[in-house]
Amino acid sequence: MRAPRPRLLDLFCCAGGAAVGYARAGFAVDGCDIADRPNYPFPRHRGDALAYLAHLIATGEIRRYAFVHASPPCQHGCALTVGTNASQGWGRTHVDLVAPTRELLDASGLPYVIEQPNGRAQIRKDLTLCGEMFGLGVIRHRNFEAGGWTVPQPAHVPHRGRVRGWRHGQYFDGPYVAAYGNGGGKPTIPELQAAMGIDWTDVREELTEAIPPAYTEHIGAAFLATTALGVAA
Repeated sequence: MRAPRPRLLDLFCCAGGAAVGYARAGFAVDGCDIADRPNYPFPRHRGDALAYLAHLIATGEIRRYAFVHASPPCQHGCALTVGTNASQGWGRTHVDLVAPTRELLDASGLPYVIEQPNGRAQIRKDLTLCGEMFGLGVIRHRNFEAGGWTVPQPAHVPHRGRVRGWRHGQYFDGPYVAAYGNGGGKPTIPELQAAMGIDWTDVREELTEAIPPAYTEHIGAAFLATTALGVAA
């Protein structure tokens, strides 16, 4: 009989880009997001992710999980907000849930990763992944802080060219599409799906917020490999 898959909790899950990668690596995945996410392809709880995590810890239900992934909002620290938005004087106040997320994850006693885009988010950059590492049509650098375990950093692969689109009134062609926004030169939905490796949602907002599944398949496989080595030892 095949052993059951280890279960993973996917907090701030959006439409499931991270979840699908973990499932491909060998996890059974449950999601949680405050927004309704009908395109999420696994069981999900709709509600405040931190309140839900606190409930799972308090009741002991957290013990049914082997690993936690969290992508908490920290938009004031992402590169787009720090750069483009600030230069436009938009200056909106953005929520930062990284610190309270880390505090609860540490209290859970489980190994975890916290994911954030490039920028000023206060996380350790234990792992940085890029679409070119996986042959994707997006660059989409993402940083990951690993709690309770260590994850190896693969070599960064040189980019093959520019991101396609308009920059300061000039159009540039290139092998990558811009997986954000909806302005001139942005990819069509099918182009974005193909570039990200995501085919179960056609909602632009969900696609532009998602992590390519290849990233978390890599992380999940690395974690399961360390777990197997630990058991073998």
